[in-house]
Amino acid sequence: MPQKVYILAEHSGQSLKDTTFELLSVAHQCSKSASITAIILGEDIADLAKELAAKGASEVLYLKGPALSAYTSDGYLQAIRPILNEEAPDLVLISNSPNGWDIAPLLAGHLNVPLASGCSQVSLADDKALFERKAFNGKFSHKVSIQGHRPFIATIERGAAIPYEGSSSGAVRTIPFSTEAGQLRSKFIATKKGETTGLDLTQTPVIVAGGRGIGSPDKLDVVRELATALGGQLGASRAVTDAGWLPHEHQIGSSGVTVSPKLYVACGISGAIQHIVGMKNSGYIIAINKDADAPIFNIADIGVVADLFEIVPALTKAANQTKQ
Repeated sequence: MPQKVYILAEHSGQSLKDTTFELLSVAHQCSKSASITAIILGEDIADLAKELAAKGASEVLYLKGPALSAYTSDGYLQAIRPILNEEAPDLVLISNSPNGWDIAPLLAGHLNVPLASGCSQVSLADDKALFERKAFNGKFSHKVSIQGHRPFIATIERGAAIPYEGSSSGAVRTIPFSTEAGQLRSKFIATKKGETTGLDLTQTPVIVAGGRGIGSPDKLDVVRELATALGGQLGASRAVTDAGWLPHEHQIGSSGVTVSPKLYVACGISGAIQHIVGMKNSGYIIAINKDADAPIFNIADIGVVADLFEIVPALTKAANQTKQ
């Protein structure tokens, strides 16, 4: 009997998000015999449901209702939980996104089933599931085996898989959700975007990024000067923006922006998967770090094991001399 793998699709209302197709890739990889079903929630998004059915899903469950037009934890929980109880899938994959952080543990708790969070790989056997995830800022890899009550639920790191590009001839099954928004305990108010300085790292050809290894905000100028000398922009890891050393628009990674410049210079960045997924498609990657075992070296074209405060000023000087 084929195993049943479900994914929870994410969309903007007008288009499917890349994370949805990444989940489809993971679903196709985790079990060759699995049937893959996508769940999509919303109102007036029948075209998106049809697109899913044509691009990787064997079946699409379109949970339709005005109360699902915007994400709320209570609305999604009430709509999805009875479907999972009735359909009894073996595995449910959810993106490790803000909405995923919210809904995945709610579903696991209400269904009394195990949850593996922040996974990069999943494999499904007859009696268990094996999940791989990073730990200790990406320096270690956990392999977690889970047995017991199903469905197993996992959140998948953004960028852990290449978006699925295959085709399918799946069917769409529309399931009305009759609960009204006023009956939900949580209410969608609005989506607000933070103020920005106009910085758009997705469009710059050169990025020089600093990480925790910089040590303190007053030392950021060392990295900033190299970015200026190379005609690029200053980027950062989450550790830097969380500490308040730079505004959030400088953050690169799964909770920041995804970039693909021609040149990416990582200074004092260890290379947690959350950061790597946001810059691994850069044309050429140079990594500078004192830790020879830093994961960033696994994807770097050139790795320099050294003190960045010795190397970076020398690079800046050489770049300025070349321009002159």
